[in-house]
Amino acid sequence: MTTVVLDSGAITRLARKDHLSAARIESLKRHGIWPPVVPSVVLVECLTGRQRIDAVTNRFLKGCDIEEHLPKQIARNAGKLRDQTGRASEISAVDAVVVAVAEPDGIVLSADPEDLRALAAHAQGVAVEAP
Repeated sequence: MTTVVLDSGAITRLARKDHLSAARIESLKRHGIWPPVVPSVVLVECLTGRQRIDAVTNRFLKGCDIEEHLPKQIARNAGKLRDQTGRASEISAVDAVVVAVAEPDGIVLSADPEDLRALAAHAQGVAVEAP
């Protein structure tokens, strides 16, 4: 089964509940690849800790599978992916974790796909798409 993993940009975009976001989510549901996985470290990038600001995002996250633990092997693989890009100092560890969690053969949804595609080029069967 294909796993869909979200980065912070995808969460922000999909949480808006506009027509395009709703259509994307519905399409993923029809294909049986919803709910998505969100590594808990991604929450650092999309939440502020202020309830009013985070309300829409928190409602959206209730429908996601939050991966609360980061196994050592995934962390090691994320570090390896970062290094393999040749741009480890420029690519965030969070993005590397997102791609590593999507392995093998998963889909990463990202509103800013450049770094994620660089990582996915070294991952096993991971595709990066717009949310």
